[in-house]
Amino acid sequence: MTLLANTPEPPYYAVIFTSVRTADDNDYGETANRMIELAEQQVGYLGSESAREDVGITVSYWADLESIKNWKANTEHQAAQKTGRKLWYESFKVRISRVERDYGM
Repeated sequence: MTLLANTPEPPYYAVIFTSVRTADDNDYGETANRMIELAEQQVGYLGSESAREDVGITVSYWADLESIKNWKANTEHQAAQKTGRKLWYESFKVRISRVERDYGM
């Protein structure tokens, strides 16, 4: 696994999830790993990147808005979202954007 997602030629979409965690773990790491495994099985999933310091950020990449909608509606993902609101996050923000251009080395 590489640290940077290997995305296709744009356009595609990015879901940017930023968060501030609570002090308690409450199986967060295990669930986060499961969500990555589950996302990888979704039609339209292109990859993800994640980092955490004081603020955590995970960016997942998707082929289209329909794929994002289906991921949001996934039953297991919805259960994790509910637990996140209750136990894991002091605050969070989700942003969805269309990637028009990317470049790098």
